[in-house]
Order: sequence, then C-alpha cells, then structure tokens
Amino acid sequence: MRSGRSTRAKERPFMPGTVRTVPPDLTFVPAVRVLRPEGLLRTFTINDKILQAEEGTTVLEAALEAGIKIPTLCYHKELTPYGACRLCLVEIVDGARPGIQTACLYKVIEGLVVRTDTERVKTTRGIIFELLLARSPDSETIKKLAAEYGVVETRIELDCEGPCILCGLCVRACAEVSQRHAIVGACKGSKKKVQTPFGKISERCIGCGSCAYVCPTGSIEVEQDY
Repeated sequence: MRSGRSTRAKERPFMPGTVRTVPPDLTFVPAVRVLRPEGLLRTFTINDKILQAEEGTTVLEAALEAGIKIPTLCYHKELTPYGACRLCLVEIVDGARPGIQTACLYKVIEGLVVRTDTERVKTTRGIIFELLLARSPDSETIKKLAAEYGVVETRIELDCEGPCILCGLCVRACAEVSQRHAIVGACKGSKKKVQTPFGKISERCIGCGSCAYVCPTGSIEVEQDY
C-alpha cells in the first residue's frame, strides 16, 4: 500500500563551490568571496574558466581570487576602486556594455563572458603602458610591469613628465584609511594634479605615511620632523 508521501527525490540546495553542469571543455574554478549579507552568487566565465562570485564582486576581484592575472597600478583591495590607470582593461564578450571595460569597476553578472587576452585588449593595454612610461620613465615599478607584457620602450613624448601617474591611491588612502582628507585631486585634464587642499599646508595631515606606502611610483616621500 502506497503512503501519501511523494516518492520524488528532494532537490538538494545549491551550495557555493559546487557544480551542477559544466561542459567538458571548460574548467570550473570557485571564486567565492567572504559572504555579504545578500549572499547571491553569480556564475560567469573569464578566459573559458567558469567562476562563481557574489553579487557586487568586480571582475578584477574575481579574477585575482581565481589566480587570473590582470595588471593594475591603481587598485588596492582595501580602497574604493577608481579605474584611473586603465591597465586592468578586459573585453566583455557577452554581458552588459560589451566591449573594452575596466575590470576594477565592472561588476560580475549572471552569464557574463570575459576575455583578458584578446588582441584588442593587448593593443590597448600596450598603448597605456607606453603612456605611463612616457609620463614616469624612471619608475622601476612601471618599467618592470610593462616589460612583463612586452613593452620595454615608448614612442610617446609628453610635456607633463613626472613620477606621479595620478592613480589616486594616495588620495583614497588619506580619505578612507586615515580619514584625514589632507590631500586631494585638483584641476582637470592635462592640468590634473595631487596637492593639499587649496595648495596650502594641511593641518589635517598626521604624518601617518599611508599615502607614501600605497604610491606605486615612489613619488611621495615622508620626511621626519624632529
């Protein structure tokens, strides 16, 4: 005699880091960050690797978590992404706003398809490396990173040569870490620069050195005041 209960097996809940159906020619790499309150997962692919990350995760964060290398000079995991250096450009093949996008600002969505190594990405990134080398030719950090991607010299000449590449890391560190806002970004376009508010000595600076610590080119020096 049959009972009133259904004999259909209950569907198991989907758990982070598991795979339901993965095509044999693709590799699944879990890329799940620390759970946010909403805990919503998005499944997407970067360079043919199937990844999962929580809603709100950027492409750059997910790629770094999965061991996929994307160059950047203005990103720090403890600071708000800014997208200034443009080195983290990737190509969105399938998703919102397809085309070349900055990985540090573009957030993952369901079904997103990303490529980090297309010819379009390589060409654009190469030009950006040349611009950075022209602006800061003595920076060992930039020269080393550019060489890793095949750029060892620049064909570009700039009038605004200097160590600062306007990545904004120092400004964000001062505002978000020490919360002093002792330095700011001023002016626009080719006249853009980093300075103290109104170009005056800032009494809000506590000499913590966070700005110098995050600077990728060493353009900020901390002086000891005895």
